[in-house]
Amino acid sequence: MKQKTNFDKYLEDQLQDDVFAARFEKAGEAWEIAIQLAALRKKSGLSQKELARRLGTSQQQISRLESPLYEGHSLSMLRRVAEVLGARVHIEFQSAEKQKNVHVAEKQTRYGAKKNNK
Repeated sequence: MKQKTNFDKYLEDQLQDDVFAARFEKAGEAWEIAIQLAALRKKSGLSQKELARRLGTSQQQISRLESPLYEGHSLSMLRRVAEVLGARVHIEFQSAEKQKNVHVAEKQTRYGAKKNNK
């Protein structure tokens, strides 16, 4: 069994707070949208400026859509972006049951490990 990092322990503790857990989950959703939009745009060989031109919007709006901090995505805008990039939007609702296993996507690192020099 892998030893939990201090961050894993901290996160586990923080996720016991329902408000924090909800905010943490929302942040993950925003990251997912941002990553998918940027990857799809890059795969299409378009800059943010060129995508904006094709959509009739500003480069700043595309940057905002690709930001993991932005939570104002509209379904109509996502559909417009998808159409220009040759993709489709798929939305899935999932049960609101709490996840029991939370994993952090980083390599395990031992912070502050001390050598025993006896």
